[in-house]
Amino acid sequence: MVRLFDILGALLVAELMGLANAKQSYQVVEFGNVGFSGTYKNVKKISNEDKDSCTCNLGDEIWFSGENAPLNEGVSVHFRGPLSLSKFAFYTSPSFDINDSSSSQSWNRTAYYDASNKTANNVTFLTNAGDNSSCLGKALTYADSTGTGKASDATILGSDNLLKSDEEFSIFSEVKCPKSGYNKACGVYRSGIPAYHGFDGETKMFLFEFTMPTASEKNSSSIEYYDMPAIWLLNDHIPRTSQYPTNPNCSCWNTGCGEFDIFEVMNGTERNNLYSTFHTFQGIEYLGYGIQADGYIPRDTEGTMKGGVLFDSKGNTVVFMSNDTTFDTEVDYNTIQKLTSVSKNEKYDTNLATISATAPTSTSKSGAAILIPQLSGTFQALLMSAILSTINFIF
Repeated sequence: MVRLFDILGALLVAELMGLANAKQSYQVVEFGNVGFSGTYKNVKKISNEDKDSCTCNLGDEIWFSGENAPLNEGVSVHFRGPLSLSKFAFYTSPSFDINDSSSSQSWNRTAYYDASNKTANNVTFLTNAGDNSSCLGKALTYADSTGTGKASDATILGSDNLLKSDEEFSIFSEVKCPKSGYNKACGVYRSGIPAYHGFDGETKMFLFEFTMPTASEKNSSSIEYYDMPAIWLLNDHIPRTSQYPTNPNCSCWNTGCGEFDIFEVMNGTERNNLYSTFHTFQGIEYLGYGIQADGYIPRDTEGTMKGGVLFDSKGNTVVFMSNDTTFDTEVDYNTIQKLTSVSKNEKYDTNLATISATAPTSTSKSGAAILIPQLSGTFQALLMSAILSTINFIF
């Protein structure tokens, strides 16, 4: 009898998990209520970065708040193969509400790249091709025309820029950082790197034209992300210290300074599904899982894809894929509506949790509290796993 209940319980939970985690394809993914009040910690000191005794120390809590926070701060743009980038553009707007034309102003392009004619305005291409450190990993360097090799100075990404699995490059603005320092504009960053600001602003938009072909190289144990391309944003403090540290204190990432995955293949069993995910503490306690949309945008492995993400002035983050995407110097409200207005079954909507927190007048700890829980796909899976364990225990 016990064994029968075990089997029935397992079958029941398996069915529930299948229903809870059923995924659908969309053309538009929208997150509402984005942004909260909270804290993160920046790297305050890097010691012995070129030695085995390399270590890092974090500073005091830094408070942030506002729509889209903490991603209302400067962000860098990152690309992982298999991927080839044809066009990139960054826009800002004084005010934009995806749901209200009367309170929306046009988007103005402030950074642009076009591979076909080697146009590059307010962009700097970097890659992790520098010296390796026991706690920081490889350092940022200027990228050569392929995107993966090391260059001696700023170089425009060439049209032949197809990244293989695991290969990456990043885009920053052309605004150089001041000298490294905890209280300076770019904070503490790794010595010897080309340090640049990312793309700042509460209301901002990123557009891309790219391909994500199926990986042509053979898989091996040395490839961590085989045939798993991605385009994502990081708080620009992260790559300037360490994007892939072995010591978590060598980056503000673990303390919640912010990451948003725009288009990312999450695992090898869903290689043609591009997911969008927030890695902030807005309703979760473990950043690794993130807050993922329970639906995906299809990856086209044969043709060119056009799309992007906008963060409006009302806390709405909209990810979209559309062949009608243009890269004009100015983009008005009606154009955005054409790109994002799709039938109901082609759009996924969700709201992030509401967080209540107040910056202290002293050094007391944060009083953050989750008011509205967000049931992400990952959370559902964990919940179902707990149910299964409970059933097994009872029977």
